[in-house]
Amino acid sequence: MEQTMGDERMRLLRGNVFAVSGAFEGSEDIGGARALARGFLTDVQAVYGLPVSGRVMGTVQLVVSELVTNARKYAPGPCLLTLEVNGGGAVEVSVWDSNPTPPAVLAPDPTRIGQHGLEIVMAVSRSFAVHREPVGKRITTVITLADDPGGDVTGRQA
Repeated sequence: MEQTMGDERMRLLRGNVFAVSGAFEGSEDIGGARALARGFLTDVQAVYGLPVSGRVMGTVQLVVSELVTNARKYAPGPCLLTLEVNGGGAVEVSVWDSNPTPPAVLAPDPTRIGQHGLEIVMAVSRSFAVHREPVGKRITTVITLADDPGGDVTGRQA
C-alpha cells in the first residue's frame, strides 16, 4: 500500500511497518527534510492511530535537521533520508551520504562553540549507529514515539 505525501510516498510495508524516503541535494532542502518528517509523523498518528507526542514531533525534526545538515556539509552529492515506524513504538531515522568517513563524535564540552549536533542527536535518541555502506555511510537513530505514561521524557538516560 502506498500513500502519496507531496512528492514523497509513505509505504505500508510488512505488517505494521510504515516508511517514507526522500533525497536531498541542496542546503535549502534541509527545511524540506524537516517537513517530510513532520508530514510522515502526522500521518502515522492521524491515519494509523499511533501516538506521537508533541515533544517527539519536535525531536524527530531536530534530529533530521542535524543529520541532513551534516550530510550536506561533509559529503558530495545527494543524501537519502528514510523514516520508518514499526510496531515497536519508535521511529528510525536513517541518513545515507556518499562520504565513507564516520563523523567525529566529540565529547560534551560546554565551552566549545558549535559542533554540538551529533552530541544532541545522541542525547535525545534511544540508539545511535554509524554503518559503512558499499558506497558511503548510513547514520541511524531510533526515537521513541511517545513519552512514558508517567510523563518522563524517553530516550537515553544519563
